[in-house]
Amino acid sequence: MKPEIHNKPFFTYRSDCLESTAAKVVTEFPLQLIVNGREIATLIGSPHDLRFLVAGFLRLQGFVSSLHDFEMFSVCEEFGTANVKIKGELPERLKPVLTSGCGTGITFTLPTVTHAAKSSAVFRLPRSPRSIFSLMGELSQKADHYRSHGGIHSAAIGRNGVLELYAEDLGRHNTFDRIAGEALFKGIDMAGADLVTSGRVSTEMVAKAALMGIGVIASRTSPTDMAIKLCDQAGICLIGYVRGGSFTVYSHPEVVEEYSELDKIGGVTGCILAGGTSSRMGKNKALLEVDGIPIITRTYRILASLFHEVIVVTNTPHDYDFLPCRKVPDIYPDFGSIAGLHSALTHSGSERSFVTPCDMPFLEPAIIRHLCDIQEGGFDAVIPYSEGGQEPLHGVYAAPCREIFEASIRNGERKIIDVLERMNIRNVTHEEIKYFDGISSPFLNVNTPEEYERIRTIT
Repeated sequence: MKPEIHNKPFFTYRSDCLESTAAKVVTEFPLQLIVNGREIATLIGSPHDLRFLVAGFLRLQGFVSSLHDFEMFSVCEEFGTANVKIKGELPERLKPVLTSGCGTGITFTLPTVTHAAKSSAVFRLPRSPRSIFSLMGELSQKADHYRSHGGIHSAAIGRNGVLELYAEDLGRHNTFDRIAGEALFKGIDMAGADLVTSGRVSTEMVAKAALMGIGVIASRTSPTDMAIKLCDQAGICLIGYVRGGSFTVYSHPEVVEEYSELDKIGGVTGCILAGGTSSRMGKNKALLEVDGIPIITRTYRILASLFHEVIVVTNTPHDYDFLPCRKVPDIYPDFGSIAGLHSALTHSGSERSFVTPCDMPFLEPAIIRHLCDIQEGGFDAVIPYSEGGQEPLHGVYAAPCREIFEASIRNGERKIIDVLERMNIRNVTHEEIKYFDGISSPFLNVNTPEEYERIRTIT
């Protein structure tokens, strides 16, 4: 079967933020080789001229010496299978020889991510770009052999930018085997560590990293398409082309923290509610542009500059693939805004969460910081008032509120205001909000085409 085309955008890190980008990826094609009715190997290579790959492999293994030795030769790219019949008999026991090159090239079983590997590999703690650059810098300093005569690959694992184990070898896959072996001898748990390597990242390395619970793989060069797919499945953040103050993120970009040098609010997750139907607007209002930027992008950038973690609550995650953050669904679909609040608090990685809708283009960071400061007083929630009244979708909620919202949903309640009456709420009056300078309609939202036109005139 042909490998799936990766249709999600990748992200380039530069100037302290991640930007959606397109990038070409090397294709890694697995070809099941069946000879005389026996499956003898899976060849992994590039998808072009597969008949030459099969014939050459069999020739160099000593199974054929001329075209006359083939009685049948069929290569099916659609199913990734080569079915060959030769005149000679195959040895009863096959002993494949693995080369010392950049990849094994042949394997008897394709790597898969088991449930155990998945659960151990998902480490959502944010990594600062500085830590990735630091590890790659240490790897380069240690790779003396590579610099002196070439041909040697190197790899290392570390945490928080500090290198723990280092290895080098002729084959890039062997470097991680050496690290795993050394970790075993020294009793070092690699779960949650970051792996940096000098070579291309292929499926075999990803599968091994997943088994060890590696959270991030970073390389000086590129990954293959199958490696990207496997990292998506395993929950591993995959990074390539780490050089010159930039890199490309191919999977789980939410692990890389943007604006990491800013003074962020600790213990609070920023949550964007994007689960509405936009029925009055007639189109997805989160994607409407203000000053040439989608409203939800404006919101995301503000929250990313304020919080270590940002999530988007949406039942259509593909609509927001251009945002480098985690997307989570409603646990109770079709239940309105209260379901969005419940999902945000359930999926949040913090004890407190700031929530905001996807249609407020003029969020004011000073107000958000003020609400978070007040919530430290132990309130269930801190809700501001605008000129139009209470703004429950622009507030800070404590984690225990999720049980209150869930109980309300199970009882069929849909009005958030009614539920708030049973909580310990700190209401922030409009008079209090007005003391902040530089505010231009911070609670203004977009629901209709007419409102959108008025907002465009404000900018």
